[in-house]
Amino acid sequence: MAVEDVLPAFADAFPFESFNRMQSAALPALVERDDNVVVSAPTASGKTALAEAAICRTLAAGGTALFLAPLRALTNEKEDEWDRFESLGYSVYVVTGERELTPSRAERADILVMTPEKADSATRKHDSPRYSFMTDVDCCVIDEVHLLDSDRRGAVLEVTVSRLRRLCAPRIVALSATMQNVDDVAGWLDAPGDCTFEFGDGYRPVPLSATVETYAHGENAFADKYRRLYRALDLAQPHIDDGGQALVFVASRQDTVRAAEKARDELAERDVEISSRGDYEYHTDASELGNDTLRQSVVDGVGFHHAGLSKADKDRVEAWFKAGKIQLLFSTSTLAWGVNLPARCVVIRDTKLHDPLEGEVDMSPLDILQMLGRAGRPGYDDAGYAHVVCDGADAEKYRRLLRDGKPIESRLAEELDSHLNAEIALGVVDDIEDVMGWLETTFYYARAQSAPDRYDDSASLRDRVSATLQRLVDGGFVDQSGLEIEPTALGRLASQFYLRLETAEAFHSLCVSGGDGTSSLGETDVLRAVADAAEFDSVSARRDEREAFGAVLDGDGTDLDPGNRKVLAILKTGMSGTTPGELKSDAWVIRRNGLRFLAALRAFCERFGTPSDANLVRRVEARVEHGVGSEAVGLVAVDGIGAGRAQKLAAEGLSDPADIRAAGVEGLVSAGLSEGVSERVLEQAGALPALSIEWRGVPEAVGAGENAMGEVTVRNEGDGEPAGVRITVNGIEMTAETRYLGETTLPVGVFGGDAEELVYELEVAFPELPLRPITDRRVVAIEA
Repeated sequence: MAVEDVLPAFADAFPFESFNRMQSAALPALVERDDNVVVSAPTASGKTALAEAAICRTLAAGGTALFLAPLRALTNEKEDEWDRFESLGYSVYVVTGERELTPSRAERADILVMTPEKADSATRKHDSPRYSFMTDVDCCVIDEVHLLDSDRRGAVLEVTVSRLRRLCAPRIVALSATMQNVDDVAGWLDAPGDCTFEFGDGYRPVPLSATVETYAHGENAFADKYRRLYRALDLAQPHIDDGGQALVFVASRQDTVRAAEKARDELAERDVEISSRGDYEYHTDASELGNDTLRQSVVDGVGFHHAGLSKADKDRVEAWFKAGKIQLLFSTSTLAWGVNLPARCVVIRDTKLHDPLEGEVDMSPLDILQMLGRAGRPGYDDAGYAHVVCDGADAEKYRRLLRDGKPIESRLAEELDSHLNAEIALGVVDDIEDVMGWLETTFYYARAQSAPDRYDDSASLRDRVSATLQRLVDGGFVDQSGLEIEPTALGRLASQFYLRLETAEAFHSLCVSGGDGTSSLGETDVLRAVADAAEFDSVSARRDEREAFGAVLDGDGTDLDPGNRKVLAILKTGMSGTTPGELKSDAWVIRRNGLRFLAALRAFCERFGTPSDANLVRRVEARVEHGVGSEAVGLVAVDGIGAGRAQKLAAEGLSDPADIRAAGVEGLVSAGLSEGVSERVLEQAGALPALSIEWRGVPEAVGAGENAMGEVTVRNEGDGEPAGVRITVNGIEMTAETRYLGETTLPVGVFGGDAEELVYELEVAFPELPLRPITDRRVVAIEA
């Protein structure tokens, strides 16, 4: 089929003139009908063009299309790729957590591009002005729908699609690599039989030969990596000798670098000729790479690719691999889901990987199949060759996977309580009948109907959901009155921050433990609560890590499991930017998750605890994020001051925005900042709270049995900020209020009693700023 004949108005949006055999078979369902469509087809067979055809039909009707990409890197790639649509006058807008959302741009967009996680977040906030555009989606294209079976991400994709269908009923177009049970996915999405396509290996553009290869397993895990590497090179070498290319998947970013270095030496020893070695123009281009190790490697025809490389370096590696300059490329599994970089030979060197939150885990069968599917370059190779290198004990497991494939299963049962709580918190579910209605919109329910031997039957599913609802009621996440159910503040916060229910319960308990309104938390309480979060329960700790955090913690947290203690050590050392080398490999991931839990705990303190507690958590959060000491943390509230400048200014005796304002430009220059930076920093500090406190009518002394009434006024001369203002007398709370602080006046009652004196303390705490609470006091003597 010619593109011009099928989609004449969009012919310029496609980089080719004719659709292939697979695409032509599915196109009528996509462009001539409005039904939901499910397509399962081999990797590299051209599914992206089907997504684009569905988008074109939506655009032609004046609608909005949403494209769900499995990885954030892919969302950015689509933005570049789809400038073809921009040139036709359509707007493409990528919405990710790493970018500041512009709601007006999102509302005007014709094509939205998101990950399932971001779409989940956005649909949870669909009734807010910022995310109201989510209810305007007319067509949702799900790329790689077999991610439903992903351990962590599958349930998110499942509930997001179900929620979106309830919110705005868009057309769904689901695309997948080959999967056993495409009919289950079609049944879930209500795709008719003639809109459900299962294209077998006969539609692969290049036939694939896949095998499982074993290696001689030793006692040393480090040496085993090299045994597997040499086995991988044995498999790849014949293709390299023949001028072909090989793609080797390894477990981690660091492994891509180490394997490439070792492979260069080994290929030189084997006297393997690489085509790029005599290409001097290519050598000159390679000198522009930012990564030193990569620069040295690619000139020998060996490269590596991982998410930590700069975009420019990744782009060059991809272009050189496509051009055949790089004949041997090492990569992590993320490349299999992303850039279209097929090779004649694909080898999976590592079937296990280290996950910072899970320890050593088997690579997902979905990842295995996705990686193997990269073998064979259309237009270049007559056949693709794919190999899994594994221990002999695992060989039969992988042979079965290659022979039989894998049915796509739902992962919702593992997280049913938190996802049901989210639907109730959103108001999607508001009575008991709605609970069952929601369940029936899930892939979990659809899959259970076709595989009752793997899942509960319908009656048991109802019992399970009923028990889950009761768990939410008993835990205080949901209120139930007759058949009606509604979320509590606890349930909403758990949903808002994506918390497991056990974590939400622990945070709630910590915040209300004071009970009398007094501040009850210390830094240790905050760090322990986060480190002990249920989400961290599967973190593992190696022997060298245990020795490192044992020295750091000096007895703290001995009642925690080793993995949770490791988290505690990483958070604690992160507060001062001094994480030991033994803990650094997992520190970034653990800190990133820790910051999310700290933000959640702060919100819990604002709702259930005190502003002072929330402020303490905010200061801990800022220290973990910036790696600054307690004396400098208030400075990072100022835009333009990061960890380095904060420590420099603190060393000069400047510790908060008030000190910045008092120092002025001259003082900041004396402290080591340039004049231009000093002026900008001073301007930003001027916008932060600047308090003046005035006590009126509070006597210096009062007679026993006598009374007097005074007041205290707090004025904020900076920008308004949420603040908790509290007055205590002899440690007992007299009055407190939380408000957006501009100016406030609180009464101060003076009652002559049995005490020798009355000590009045005023505290102003800012829950959203890492500033120390501002305090003032008055002492009233009691005269006999």
